[in-house]
Amino acid sequence: MTDTPFAPGTVTTEKSGQERLPSLVVIALLWIAAMIIIAFTADFIRPYDITAFDLKNRLAPPGNAAHLLGTDELGRDVLSRLIESIRISLLIAFGSTLISAFVGTFLGFLAAHFRGIVEQVVLMLADFQAALPFLILSLAVLAFFGNSVLLLTCLMGFYGWERYARITRGLAISANAQGYAAAVTQLGAKPSRIYLRHILPNIASTLIVSMTLTFPEIILLESSLSFLGLGVQPPMTSLGNMVGYGREYLTTAPWIMLAPALIIMFTTLSISILGDWLRDQLDPTIR
Repeated sequence: MTDTPFAPGTVTTEKSGQERLPSLVVIALLWIAAMIIIAFTADFIRPYDITAFDLKNRLAPPGNAAHLLGTDELGRDVLSRLIESIRISLLIAFGSTLISAFVGTFLGFLAAHFRGIVEQVVLMLADFQAALPFLILSLAVLAFFGNSVLLLTCLMGFYGWERYARITRGLAISANAQGYAAAVTQLGAKPSRIYLRHILPNIASTLIVSMTLTFPEIILLESSLSFLGLGVQPPMTSLGNMVGYGREYLTTAPWIMLAPALIIMFTTLSISILGDWLRDQLDPTIR
């Protein structure tokens, strides 16, 4: 029997092909990385101050040597305001996502640990949160307490916490039923150590995927509030704020609104693509 000759590199090529990231995921990662770099280096790469006026070049179209993306109705550089808007919008979305994940995970652990009346209260609050239109609640809170980036971030942090609470509660109860949590308890470990050192790492992948789903929703929600005039206030700017002010010049100067609108669309789309890919990679039932 003649052995089939071994072709060097065949197995390696197959393995590398299996491990290669999909093209859409690579593009999404590059876009997200670019947005993060812009957010961190905004003060250094911004060509003008966001409040600098150039009244001689009001509503200048893109392609101008002095203003690559044109200017708005006050002669402010659209590119400079876009860079600053990316930083503010990402800051609000990232901070709000962390707050939402922390609150939801904490309440989910409380419900799973104490059960009984505590569990019923947490589930009742989650049902109330899910049934209440969050945009209407946000409009009421911002109209009553005023506007600030800190208040807006904290307010957005209460969006979607019920998802984390339900997921954490269910996974924590399942982990307790598997026995390893009970074994650690018999060794004298405190409940905080059990949930933080043993249960949380086992459910972290699911929570991370949930965060990638909540993040673009918060970006869109902040953009909606800023579009309605109750989000980020001048002289600060955000993506939704730029879209809101640019809608009045949609027919005469569409670049004022189109630039931030495209950033919102591509950013949310990229995070959604990354979230779908992570869900497929971290879900053992799909493999």
